Amino acid sequence: MKFRIGHGYDVHRLVEGRDLILGGVKINYEKGLLGHSDADVLCHAIADALLGSCGARDIGFHFPDNDPSIKDISSLLILKKCSEILSSNGYEISNIDATIIAQKPKLSPFIDEMRNNIAKALETSAENVNIKATTEEKLGFTGSGEGISAHAVCLVND
Repeated sequence: MKFRIGHGYDVHRLVEGRDLILGGVKINYEKGLLGHSDADVLCHAIADALLGSCGARDIGFHFPDNDPSIKDISSLLILKKCSEILSSNGYEISNIDATIIAQKPKLSPFIDEMRNNIAKALETSAENVNIKATTEEKLGFTGSGEGISAHAVCLVND
Protein backbone atom coordinates (compact mmCIF):
# COMPACT_ATOMS: atom_id res chain seq x y z
CA MET A 1 0.00 0.00 0.00
CA LYS A 2 1.30 3.46 -0.93
CA PHE A 3 0.73 6.34 1.51
CA ARG A 4 0.95 10.06 0.82
CA ILE A 5 0.64 13.07 3.11
CA GLY A 6 -0.81 16.49 2.33
CA HIS A 7 -0.81 19.77 4.24
CA GLY A 8 -3.19 22.69 3.81
CA TYR A 9 -3.50 26.18 5.27
CA ASP A 10 -6.04 28.93 4.77
CA VAL A 11 -6.88 32.30 6.28
CA HIS A 12 -9.69 34.79 5.72
CA ARG A 13 -10.45 38.20 7.17
CA LEU A 14 -13.46 38.64 9.47
CA VAL A 15 -15.91 41.31 8.26
CA GLU A 16 -19.40 42.50 9.10
CA GLY A 17 -22.27 41.53 6.82
CA ARG A 18 -21.18 37.95 6.10
CA ASP A 19 -22.20 34.63 7.65
CA LEU A 20 -19.56 32.73 9.58
CA ILE A 21 -19.33 29.26 8.05
CA LEU A 22 -16.84 26.71 9.41
CA GLY A 23 -16.92 23.05 8.48
CA GLY A 24 -20.21 23.70 6.69
CA VAL A 25 -21.81 24.95 9.93
CA LYS A 26 -23.37 28.41 10.09
CA ILE A 27 -22.24 29.84 13.41
CA ASN A 28 -24.11 32.73 15.01
CA TYR A 29 -21.46 35.45 15.30
CA GLU A 30 -21.25 39.19 14.70
CA LYS A 31 -18.85 38.77 11.75
CA GLY A 32 -18.20 36.34 8.95
CA LEU A 33 -15.29 35.46 6.72
CA LEU A 34 -14.64 37.42 3.54
CA GLY A 35 -14.05 35.44 0.37
CA HIS A 36 -15.23 34.53 -3.12
CA SER A 37 -16.86 31.34 -1.86
CA ASP A 38 -18.44 30.97 1.58
CA ALA A 39 -14.83 31.48 2.85
CA ASP A 40 -14.88 28.36 5.04
CA VAL A 41 -11.20 28.28 6.09
CA LEU A 42 -11.52 24.81 7.60
CA CYS A 43 -12.83 23.22 4.40
CA HIS A 44 -10.29 25.17 2.32
CA ALA A 45 -7.36 23.95 4.41
CA ILE A 46 -8.63 20.36 4.15
CA ALA A 47 -9.15 20.76 0.39
CA ASP A 48 -5.57 21.94 -0.07
CA ALA A 49 -4.26 19.07 2.05
CA LEU A 50 -6.19 16.53 -0.04
CA LEU A 51 -5.14 18.08 -3.35
CA GLY A 52 -1.53 18.28 -2.21
CA SER A 53 -1.48 14.66 -1.11
CA CYS A 54 -2.10 13.46 -4.64
CA GLY A 55 -0.09 16.17 -6.43
CA ALA A 56 -3.16 17.90 -7.87
CA ARG A 57 -2.02 21.51 -7.36
CA ASP A 58 -4.13 23.63 -5.00
CA ILE A 59 -7.61 24.97 -4.33
CA GLY A 60 -6.90 28.22 -6.22
CA PHE A 61 -6.08 26.26 -9.36
CA HIS A 62 -9.32 24.25 -9.28
CA PHE A 63 -11.54 27.01 -7.83
CA PRO A 64 -10.10 30.39 -8.90
CA ASP A 65 -11.43 33.44 -7.10
CA ASN A 66 -12.13 35.18 -10.40
CA ASP A 67 -14.58 32.52 -11.61
CA PRO A 68 -18.10 34.00 -11.32
CA SER A 69 -19.71 30.56 -11.65
CA ILE A 70 -18.47 29.61 -8.19
CA LYS A 71 -19.24 32.88 -6.40
CA ASP A 72 -20.52 32.06 -2.89
CA ILE A 73 -20.17 28.29 -3.52
CA SER A 74 -20.44 26.08 -0.45
CA SER A 75 -17.02 24.83 0.54
CA LEU A 76 -18.57 21.43 1.19
CA LEU A 77 -19.05 21.24 -2.60
CA ILE A 78 -15.39 22.13 -3.01
CA LEU A 79 -14.51 19.23 -0.70
CA LYS A 80 -16.75 16.90 -2.71
CA LYS A 81 -14.90 17.85 -5.90
CA CYS A 82 -11.53 17.38 -4.16
CA SER A 83 -12.65 13.92 -3.08
CA GLU A 84 -13.45 13.11 -6.72
CA ILE A 85 -9.99 14.33 -7.77
CA LEU A 86 -8.39 12.21 -5.04
CA SER A 87 -10.33 9.13 -6.19
CA SER A 88 -9.50 9.74 -9.85
CA ASN A 89 -5.81 9.70 -8.85
CA GLY A 90 -6.31 6.32 -7.17
CA TYR A 91 -6.28 7.40 -3.52
CA GLU A 92 -8.65 7.24 -0.59
CA ILE A 93 -8.61 9.09 2.71
CA SER A 94 -6.95 7.38 5.66
CA ASN A 95 -7.38 10.31 8.01
CA ILE A 96 -7.57 14.09 8.29
CA ASP A 97 -6.45 16.19 11.24
CA ALA A 98 -7.30 19.90 11.24
CA THR A 99 -6.98 22.86 13.58
CA ILE A 100 -9.03 26.07 13.45
CA ILE A 101 -7.30 29.12 14.94
CA ALA A 102 -9.77 31.75 16.19
CA GLN A 103 -9.92 33.93 19.26
CA LYS A 104 -13.73 34.02 19.06
CA PRO A 105 -16.30 32.54 18.87
CA LYS A 106 -15.96 29.42 21.00
CA LEU A 107 -16.10 26.54 18.50
CA SER A 108 -16.17 23.39 20.63
CA PRO A 109 -20.00 23.12 20.51
CA PHE A 110 -19.84 22.84 16.69
CA ILE A 111 -16.97 20.37 16.23
CA ASP A 112 -19.08 17.20 15.92
CA GLU A 113 -21.37 18.78 13.32
CA MET A 114 -18.33 20.01 11.37
CA ARG A 115 -16.79 16.52 11.44
CA ASN A 116 -20.03 14.96 10.20
CA ASN A 117 -20.48 17.55 7.41
CA ILE A 118 -16.92 17.11 6.19
CA ALA A 119 -17.05 13.31 6.37
CA LYS A 120 -20.30 13.28 4.40
CA ALA A 121 -18.89 15.60 1.70
CA LEU A 122 -15.80 13.40 1.41
CA GLU A 123 -17.75 10.12 1.61
CA THR A 124 -15.63 8.87 4.50
CA SER A 125 -16.30 7.99 8.11
CA ALA A 126 -16.44 10.79 10.68
CA GLU A 127 -13.84 8.76 12.60
CA ASN A 128 -11.42 9.65 9.79
CA VAL A 129 -11.88 13.38 10.41
CA ASN A 130 -10.47 15.07 13.50
CA ILE A 131 -11.04 18.78 14.14
CA LYS A 132 -9.60 20.91 16.90
CA ALA A 133 -9.96 24.60 17.72
CA THR A 134 -7.56 26.87 19.55
CA THR A 135 -6.98 30.53 20.27
CA GLU A 136 -3.72 32.43 19.93
CA GLU A 137 -3.92 34.02 23.38
CA LYS A 138 -4.85 37.37 21.75
CA LEU A 139 -1.63 37.44 19.70
CA GLY A 140 -1.41 38.16 15.97
CA PHE A 141 -4.24 38.76 13.51
CA THR A 142 -6.30 35.80 14.70
CA GLY A 143 -5.78 36.73 18.34
CA SER A 144 -6.91 40.29 17.70
CA GLY A 145 -10.07 39.06 15.95
CA GLU A 146 -9.09 40.27 12.48
CA GLY A 147 -9.38 36.83 10.92
CA ILE A 148 -9.58 33.08 11.31
CA SER A 149 -7.13 30.51 9.96
CA ALA A 150 -6.93 26.74 9.73
CA HIS A 151 -4.28 24.08 9.17
CA ALA A 152 -4.96 20.55 7.98
CA VAL A 153 -2.94 17.44 7.29
CA CYS A 154 -4.18 14.28 5.67
CA LEU A 155 -2.93 10.81 5.03
CA VAL A 156 -4.18 9.05 1.93
CA ASN A 157 -3.49 5.60 0.56
CA ASP A 158 -3.97 3.77 -2.72
